[in-house]
Amino acid sequence: MREAVLAAVLLACVGCGGDLRRQLARGAGVIQLPAGVVEIDSPLEIPAGARDVTITGAPSGSTLRASSRFRGAAVLHIRSGANIRLSGFTIDGNRAALATPSGLPPSDTPFSRFTPNNGILAEEARGLTISGVRLANVAGFAVLVARSSEVVIEKAVIEDSGSSNALGRNNTTGGILLEGGTAGFQVLDCTLRNIPGNGIWTHSLYTAPRNRDGRIAGNSFENIGRDAIQIGHATLVRVKNNTGRRIGYPFELVDVEGGGIPVAIDTAGNVDMTVYIGNRFEEVNGKCIDLDGFHHGEVRNNTCINRGSADDYPHGHYGIVFNNSNPDMRPEGVVISGNTVDGAKFGGVFVIGSGNRITGNTLRRLNLARCNETGAKYGCLYFAGQPDMLRSGIYLGRGAERPAPARDNVVESNQVSGFGMSRWCVTAAPGISLAANRVGRNRCSED
Repeated sequence: MREAVLAAVLLACVGCGGDLRRQLARGAGVIQLPAGVVEIDSPLEIPAGARDVTITGAPSGSTLRASSRFRGAAVLHIRSGANIRLSGFTIDGNRAALATPSGLPPSDTPFSRFTPNNGILAEEARGLTISGVRLANVAGFAVLVARSSEVVIEKAVIEDSGSSNALGRNNTTGGILLEGGTAGFQVLDCTLRNIPGNGIWTHSLYTAPRNRDGRIAGNSFENIGRDAIQIGHATLVRVKNNTGRRIGYPFELVDVEGGGIPVAIDTAGNVDMTVYIGNRFEEVNGKCIDLDGFHHGEVRNNTCINRGSADDYPHGHYGIVFNNSNPDMRPEGVVISGNTVDGAKFGGVFVIGSGNRITGNTLRRLNLARCNETGAKYGCLYFAGQPDMLRSGIYLGRGAERPAPARDNVVESNQVSGFGMSRWCVTAAPGISLAANRVGRNRCSED
């Protein structure tokens, strides 16, 4: 019955694709999509230089569906333009027919020039709004925005999208990607479900401008295989009041070989003047917050809760982790305050660098792995000569990707509990002095 109805709708739309292409070629005006399903074999293109274009769905519903013969960058491709609005329709990317195993692009190639079969690809757009659009079964990225400005993506529903590499692991695809120095962006109140790669993320090549002036707020995530949110190579971004559950699920899609440990809120590249505030996640099979490249910013009032045991999180990690992979930054000037980590496989906060403040956090049910009592079972002795690293509530380290000894940091008024926390509450790596930091008034106890 369903197949007969679909066939009738498709039959009713014979020639619709050609009509749409002629309307889009004008590069201006309001275009209402026909009701039902329009199946296409190649991208619908909004031409370069388009201006004041609005594409809306029919009141009874409109779907743009990639056929099994589809070849191209995206179902809907915006080559450049200004004041473009998309609203109220569905894109079906036909992932079952079009997805093929693919790895990551070379380090000098942006995703917009590498990943095919996306849902919406916008390049060099100024004033782009995507509102109330549903994207499903997309093989590449549901939405990929490159080198653009004044971008709003709101109330989008993205589900069952993304593909894998040759090993069957996620290859980062499926969600919303902003890259190439995109500025003035907002991703608001979107729903993302069953995405094997990253949910919402910013990314730029090292040689490209940083993404800037962004807000990612009020979005919800469920069953994300990599990171729910990643802020990469960016400045002046607010990540606020997002929620999610089951980050790093299903386990078999986690990119173990590529080091893609799942994170609720991840960081990469050089990121400053950025805040992560009031976000809440449950059941994170990885890290709560990763601060690789994060400096001169704030991490406040976020919550991560894991209710299971160590065996329930095969990729479980620390709660909050500093790192310094990017050569242009130093891990300093970070405020970590008022956060709750409830249930971490290892420790609560791993700290490097200087001038950071770790205050007023609640870290409980730490060290679910019972390091170092369990020894090799969970890899507790990760670094030779640093037996306290994974079993400590707050660990002051010597560095991460590069040396960055912890000194002149404030570690005060934190509540720390879990296995071994009465002994290993706040510790330091060999060669790092607790006295070189201000440590005090922390409450430490066994769970």
